[in-house]
Amino acid sequence: MVACATKAARRPTNGHIGINGFKTHIRYPSADVSFAALTTPVENKKFDFQDDRESREQVSLSAAFLTYFSYGLLTVVGYVLEGLAKLGIGGHGLMRDPRVKEGIAPLYANFESFFTRHIYRRIRDCWNRPICSVPGCKVLLKDRYTPDNGWTFNFTGTTTECINMGSYNYLGFAENVGPCCRAAAEAIRTEGLTLASSISELGVGRAVRELEILVAEFLGLDDALVFGMGFATNSLNLPALVSKGCLIISDQWNHASLILGSRLSGASIRVFQHNNMASLEQVLKDSIIQGQPRTKRPWKKILIVVEGIYSMEGTIVNLPGIIELKKRYKAYLYLDEAHSIGAIGPRGRGITDYFGIDPKEVDIMMGTFTKSFGSAGGYIAGKKSIVQYLRSNSHATSYAAAMSPPVAQQIISSMRIIMGKDGDGEGLARIKALAANSRYFRRRLTQLGFIVYGHDDSPVVPLILYQPAKIAEFVRLMTKKGVAVVGVGFPATPLIESRARFCLSAGHTREMLDTVLEATDAIGDKLLIKYSMKPGSKKAIKYEL
Repeated sequence: MVACATKAARRPTNGHIGINGFKTHIRYPSADVSFAALTTPVENKKFDFQDDRESREQVSLSAAFLTYFSYGLLTVVGYVLEGLAKLGIGGHGLMRDPRVKEGIAPLYANFESFFTRHIYRRIRDCWNRPICSVPGCKVLLKDRYTPDNGWTFNFTGTTTECINMGSYNYLGFAENVGPCCRAAAEAIRTEGLTLASSISELGVGRAVRELEILVAEFLGLDDALVFGMGFATNSLNLPALVSKGCLIISDQWNHASLILGSRLSGASIRVFQHNNMASLEQVLKDSIIQGQPRTKRPWKKILIVVEGIYSMEGTIVNLPGIIELKKRYKAYLYLDEAHSIGAIGPRGRGITDYFGIDPKEVDIMMGTFTKSFGSAGGYIAGKKSIVQYLRSNSHATSYAAAMSPPVAQQIISSMRIIMGKDGDGEGLARIKALAANSRYFRRRLTQLGFIVYGHDDSPVVPLILYQPAKIAEFVRLMTKKGVAVVGVGFPATPLIESRARFCLSAGHTREMLDTVLEATDAIGDKLLIKYSMKPGSKKAIKYEL
C-alpha cells in the first residue's frame, strides 16, 4: 500500500481544478504527500492551542449507571403501558401512534415513534416553548398547561418574563429598537419585503450586494456570497464543492447541516474524534495510503470540515493544529463559523481573529447571521474564483429565494457597528462584554460544583445533567425562578450526556448573571447535579476536607 501511495505521489501535476472553481498546482492533493509525512506523528500539544484549556470531566460510574437505568426503566414502562392499552386497560392516549393510519405505510420507524410517545412526550413542556417578545436579554414566555400529560397544550392567556439564557443573541442585537431596527424598517419602505426569486433569476438588490461586499471586508477575504438560510448554506453548497471521488473528513460533532451537505455531495465521508489532532492525522494518513474504495486511486480532493465553536459542546476548534495538518497533507479546509463569527476574537471576527491567523489560510469560510448579528441567513467567503463558481453552480443560488432586503440591512447595520464604522466604539464594547460574561459565568458554575463542558472563551456553556428526569425538572424549576434555559438530551446528545445549555450575551448585566447563578446553585443542590470533582469546586473542597 505504501508503494502505491509513493508511486501516485509522482503523478505529474498540470494545474488542474482543485476545489471547484479555482486552479491549483495539485491535481491529487492527497497523493503529493511524502512518505516521511505519512510516518511522522503530530501531537496535540505541539500547537499553541492547548486541549487542557477545555473543561470536560468524565462521568462517574454511579451517574452513568443511574442514567442508563432511567432510560431502561422508561422503556420497560412504556412497553408495559402499550401492552395494557392494546388490551383495553388504561391507555391515556397512548394509542395515538402517529404511524398508525389505515391503508398508509408508517411514516416513522417503530422505535422513533415509541421514543416520542413514552420519553419525549413526558417532558415536552420543556421544549418548543412559544414566546411573545424579541429574544433579547429578557424574554416573555407564553404560559401554557397540558391537560393530557403532554399530548396537547392550552394557553392560559398570561405571560412570564424570564432572563433569556437560551438564545444565540451573542452581541445583543436581537432588538426591536435602535439603529439596526430603524435601518431594516427603512429597507422595507424602499426595497420591499422580498425579491420573490432566486439569485440566478433576478439577481440581488442593493442591500444584498452591499452586504456581500461588507462581509468580504469584515472577514478580510476576496469575495462573499450570502444566502437566505443558514442551514441551506451548508447543505446546498457542499455538494457544489465536492463530489464522487472526493473525501470529506468531518469532526464527529459537526452540525446536522454539514452532515446533510456531506451526504448529498456523493463524496466519501470519514470521521475523526472531536477536536483531536492525532485522530485527524491518522484519518488523513489512512485515507491517503488506502485511496478510494475498490479502485484505490488517489482522492480527487480531500476536504476537512469543522466548526469554529461547537454549539452543543461549547468547544473552540483547534484551528492552528488543523491548518498545519491540512498543509502537510495537501488537503482543503471548510470552516463553519455559525457560532464564532462576531462572538469571539478581539475584533469579533471569528476563530481566525481569535488565534491571530490569516483568514486566507482557510479555503472556505462559512458563517450565519442568525446569532451575533440578530438576523437570518448565511454566507460563503473565500477566493473570488470559488465564490464566482458557487454563484453559477450552487443549488442555493439556483433554487432558493434570495435574501430579503430588510434582513440584509439588519446585518449591514449590526456588522458596521461591530467593525466600528459607527464611530462610537459600541461594537468593541459589546465584544468585550460578551467575553467577560462568558468567563465569569463559566468560572462561577465550576466553583459551584457543576460539570461544565467547553473552553473558557466560548459563549456556549453546557451544564451536564445526565438523567432524563433531571432535564425536565431543571428547566421547569429554572422557569419558576424567572430563568429561561434550554434542556438538551438524547438523540441530540450522547445518551448519558444530557445537559442544560446556557448562551451568554453582551446584553446580560452582571446582576442578571448573578440571579441566574443563584437560581442554578439552589436547584443544583435540590436535584443533586453538582457532580464536579474539579479542584476549586464545592464538592472537591468538601471531599478534600
